[in-house]
Amino acid sequence: MAVVVIFAYLGTMAWSVRLSFSSSKLLPKNDFVGLTQYFTLFDTPRWLTSLGNLVIIAFFFLLICFALGCLLAIFIDQNVRGESLFRTVFLYPYAMSFVVAGLVWQWVLNPDLGIQHTMHGLGFTGFVLDWVVNPKMVLYAVIVATVWHGSGLVMALILAGLRGVDTEIWRATRIDGIPTWRVYLSIVLPMLRPMIITSLVLLSISIVKMYDVVVAMTNGGPGTASEVPAKFIMDNLFERANIGLATAASTVMLVTVLLVMAPVIYSQYFRKSGRAS
Repeated sequence: MAVVVIFAYLGTMAWSVRLSFSSSKLLPKNDFVGLTQYFTLFDTPRWLTSLGNLVIIAFFFLLICFALGCLLAIFIDQNVRGESLFRTVFLYPYAMSFVVAGLVWQWVLNPDLGIQHTMHGLGFTGFVLDWVVNPKMVLYAVIVATVWHGSGLVMALILAGLRGVDTEIWRATRIDGIPTWRVYLSIVLPMLRPMIITSLVLLSISIVKMYDVVVAMTNGGPGTASEVPAKFIMDNLFERANIGLATAASTVMLVTVLLVMAPVIYSQYFRKSGRAS
């Protein structure tokens, strides 16, 4: 099993990195051109645009998705009626693929089919909701779709953590007259640190590999207004027959993920091991 993992993951990863230093086009080549592909990559406006778009999506997606997921978990944790129904409704979007989520919101926000068309049919001809075709708003349309898809996951993880909080803590804080918001902020959230880290890691992974929802909603358009790195990589790998440039872009994303994950891995494993010893 270990051999399969090493070959399937580490081996293919190393091979991709190796190809990024070659002049591979339609087929892989075993030559070496140094950092040529990386210089070409960062001289490509489309790649720089995709990176900028990903930063904007990542910021709002993580912020809104985590905040909304926490609020939903806190809401359900109040022993509301129909709890099972609320859990199902909030978590259901995450059970869908990103393609389905993208198609749903592409229809909802399409000015010729969705909400805008419906409002015009009702007589509100001045109503405008053309986000998927508006270059200035299309990124926010993608953010809405991804938040709708991912907030249920955060809700489920945080809710599982909230159900593990000792009821004696709540009783003690009520006796002391501590405001509920302060209890969540100062006591409960620090106790949920493993769930918070897990949810942020899962959300971050979905951001890096974001491809399906963008293709389904906008196909990277209008123009390159919603272009993301994963789409840039796939287009160069399969449509533009530029394996060297595609693997250089994927290597940049790999390094980015490793840099983001390194502090988490260190704090979760190596730091704990150091204390234990």
